Amino acid sequence: MLPVSNPSSPERLLKKTRTPDTTAIDRKSSFNSLNSVGNRSTYIAASRSHCTWLILSLLSLQLILFLTLRSIPFPHRHIPENFPSPAAVAVTTTTTTTVVISADTSSNPPLSSTSSDSRCDSGRVFVYDMPKIFNEVILQQCDNLNPWSSRCDALSNDGFGKEATSLRNVIPEDLVQSWFWTDQFVTEIIFHNRILNHRCRTLDPESATAFYIPFYAGLAVGQYLWSNYAAADRDRHCKMMTQWVKDQPYWNRSNGWDHFITMGRITWDFRRSKDEDWGSNCIYTPGMRNITRLLIERNSWDHFDVGVPYPTGFHPRSDSDVVKWQDFVRNRRRETLFCFAGAPRAGIENDFRGLLLRHCEESRGACRTVDCTAGKCSNGSSAILETFLGSDFCLQPRGDSFTRRSIFDCMLAGSIPVFFWRRTAYMQYQWFLPDKPDSYSIFIDRNEVKNGTTSIKEVLERYSKEDVRKMRERVIDLIPNLVYAKSPNGLETFKDAFDVAVDGVFRRFKEQENWYKWR
Repeated sequence: MLPVSNPSSPERLLKKTRTPDTTAIDRKSSFNSLNSVGNRSTYIAASRSHCTWLILSLLSLQLILFLTLRSIPFPHRHIPENFPSPAAVAVTTTTTTTVVISADTSSNPPLSSTSSDSRCDSGRVFVYDMPKIFNEVILQQCDNLNPWSSRCDALSNDGFGKEATSLRNVIPEDLVQSWFWTDQFVTEIIFHNRILNHRCRTLDPESATAFYIPFYAGLAVGQYLWSNYAAADRDRHCKMMTQWVKDQPYWNRSNGWDHFITMGRITWDFRRSKDEDWGSNCIYTPGMRNITRLLIERNSWDHFDVGVPYPTGFHPRSDSDVVKWQDFVRNRRRETLFCFAGAPRAGIENDFRGLLLRHCEESRGACRTVDCTAGKCSNGSSAILETFLGSDFCLQPRGDSFTRRSIFDCMLAGSIPVFFWRRTAYMQYQWFLPDKPDSYSIFIDRNEVKNGTTSIKEVLERYSKEDVRKMRERVIDLIPNLVYAKSPNGLETFKDAFDVAVDGVFRRFKEQENWYKWR
């Protein structure tokens, strides 16, 4: 357990960020100080009657210089094209706790609370300028966020990770630059970068519809989930965050119901009930109840949990990238009926994933498998993508929890997902997937597979080529909503997963104005 007295502990770092910026105070008052010095000098000079003639001479000289300078034409100052806009400067100079997030300021949309952009009719978002301990410092400690290895590569490149150049022989050459080895737990970084550039971001909190809390909750707790850390260690960052946010006037205006946050892990990592159990108690911390939480897996019975897509490796730079990829997967030749990528769980009785692997092996060429035992499917392997690209259907059982990133890798490749738990997708990603599950997926009761009354192969063979084509086309249509764009301003006309999520937040807050708010 980290002692509070530790000079590098979160508490001490947070206290440092609250130290008044005396330099800024002096700078702000320098103009008034100069005026006071001038007035005092004039008073002293005036008090000396023998210097009256000198004062009159100086005043006359100033008048002559003023009239002369007015007639001299001065050239206009040239501002470089990449110079930050006044709004961007305001963002980066407000306090000493600003998060350093890379962005192309020359292309940033203007930030104004009075903008008439009709696209912002649904609302405007204010981003809290939080102390660095809640985001930037966490990234700087990337070597220590995992007990086994450094996470610096995974968190690099604004959260997208290293370029996936080894996919060059699998995907179209002109799309290689849009593929990365992206970690599944980086939505906090991706959302923070994007929301700083959102066209409906406002610098005026009075005009805001929504307030975004840029706290990297998942990365903060990740370093304490193993190695027998105490409950206090796992709770520390979130406790400090809620205390900080509750001190903000706009939190108190609504008790937090118009605030939202991205939490880059599954909801169960933040729902510890007892100290000896797994995870932190962040969601149960006083102040968190009314906050809308964007998670890669939600609690289906908690209104304030919203499921957002796991990050995949594809991050399109433009609409053109999306269309090219859709055409690529639409025209892909698929020689296998179905596939499964995963690892059996040793020691688990009647392990369903192990059952699926055996089922595939017995399907006599109709199923293709990727055995992910011992980390064979970690970032850096093209085997999973190639398997999904070559199969009509992909089996998607639950992972370590109800969801798994493989759902989105599968659909991105134009393969039709086969689910065995309704909570794996249907009760998770309602903002991103169609209301009619059978338009893009297949559901098979897992119990019928377990007791042998249903054959997966026989079920899938009943679908005609036309049925498969229609379902695949629906999956391909959904691809923009399931990926996170590489461009800091998003795509031109398509809405990616970030856009869908923020639009959903605006819609939710508007609806919540008309019904009961938790107190």
